[in-house]
Amino acid sequence: MELYPSLTQCAILATSLKILLFPAYKSTDFEVHRNWLAITHSLPAKDWYYEKTSEWTLDYPPFFAYFEWLLSQAAKYVDSQMLQVQNLGYDSWQTIYFQRATVIFSELILLYALHRYIQVSGSKKTAHAAALAILLSPGLLIIDHIHFQYNGCMYGLLILSITFAQEKKLLLSGLLYAALLCMKHIYLYIAPAYFVYLLRAYCLSPHVVYHIQFFNCVKLGVGILIILTAAFGPFVYLGQIPQLWSRLFPFSRGLCHAYWAPNVWAMYSFTDRVFIYVAKYLRLPINQDAVNSVTRGLVGDTSFAVLPEITPSQTHILTLLTQIPALIKLFNNPIPMTFLGAITLSAYSGFLFSWHVHEKAILTVIIPFLLLCLNDRRHLGAFRPLAVAGHVSLFPLLFTVQEFPIKTVYTVLWLIVFLVSFDKLAPASTRARFFLLDRFSLVYIAVAIPLILYCSLIHGLVFRDKYEFIPLMFTSSYSALGVVSSWIGYQVVYFSE
Repeated sequence: MELYPSLTQCAILATSLKILLFPAYKSTDFEVHRNWLAITHSLPAKDWYYEKTSEWTLDYPPFFAYFEWLLSQAAKYVDSQMLQVQNLGYDSWQTIYFQRATVIFSELILLYALHRYIQVSGSKKTAHAAALAILLSPGLLIIDHIHFQYNGCMYGLLILSITFAQEKKLLLSGLLYAALLCMKHIYLYIAPAYFVYLLRAYCLSPHVVYHIQFFNCVKLGVGILIILTAAFGPFVYLGQIPQLWSRLFPFSRGLCHAYWAPNVWAMYSFTDRVFIYVAKYLRLPINQDAVNSVTRGLVGDTSFAVLPEITPSQTHILTLLTQIPALIKLFNNPIPMTFLGAITLSAYSGFLFSWHVHEKAILTVIIPFLLLCLNDRRHLGAFRPLAVAGHVSLFPLLFTVQEFPIKTVYTVLWLIVFLVSFDKLAPASTRARFFLLDRFSLVYIAVAIPLILYCSLIHGLVFRDKYEFIPLMFTSSYSALGVVSSWIGYQVVYFSE
């Protein structure tokens, strides 16, 4: 523990940096959340999920809408103009500073969760290192404090739920997760792990598998029902669930996000683009209507020119099928560490195979993996390519020149400090380390340096505004290779434990 400063010291240092970044680049997500403040403050709840003055309509579950309403009660004393629905793109300095300050304030939940996680962990030294790595995460800095979102507080709720599970407070763990799911539906990725763990460890007898703990089932069921009623009850009463559902799950948006998230579908899309140029030599049929779409870059809902189209149902099936092995192991061995591993693998499956995945969702894998990667040195072999790939994949979110040194220097320093120190802190495995995965990690990390330089600097200097899709495609495909290899490597570790 003496290797690192205290959690509080790092929180103060991180907050100082975040305040200095108040004038930095802000994405359209800044306007998204300003608009949600305005919607929840100015309109009755019955209009929240119908309002469409702005293209950035409310598409998070009700608990997040309530969260925005709470923030708006303070916002009216800072600058009431930000709460006008018609004020599209409004960004006075008071508005900017208020919104950025609320992100920092909401992260107090994360700070408390990490503090509690350290207190209940067996090895305080390794838990402290993992906690600091999360608190100082370049992913949270890039997404929340520059690009602009509120992920830190929600990952705090997730970590607190995991900590409750470690403390054997399973009812609190399950209810907190249910509340989190009503705040942001991206956490559906890990719902199967929670379902199996609570079923096996709380609802069934730990000694006789098929003996039901009736009162535990009642407490959990009633608690979840109360939370769901608090979140969705008003909209059920108003008959708006179909409208709310269409906002939360817009399957019409297409398989890939505007910038490919580094998953299996990024590799699939990249392969399709390669096949466009080799199809005539291999005598493969080409969908000419899709050629213009797939060659214009990574923007828009594209079709595939050579490879078969993918449907939402196919992605759902793949996601569930790849989660099942981890869920079976969790059912047979319902202990906290197996649960954390199942959460990580469920998040992997959701990120790699789901429909219309955003690149920011990679944190749903990195955050829980950080909590367990120090338990065994073998975990680091799988974590290293994920840490590099996941953070490099976020770089295109900050595409302005001014933010280039911030995102690169901070991320590289984080990787050096924590990956090197993790290697010293992680206990040696009783089994042989995975030689190939370790060597792959070294080569993979080495390739990242010239890739970042080309995609962030050299391409723009050489081609100016031409071929904008090329650096995005390279970054996404490179990152996807790292995430997929990490997923395979961690499964080998998880199922050999």
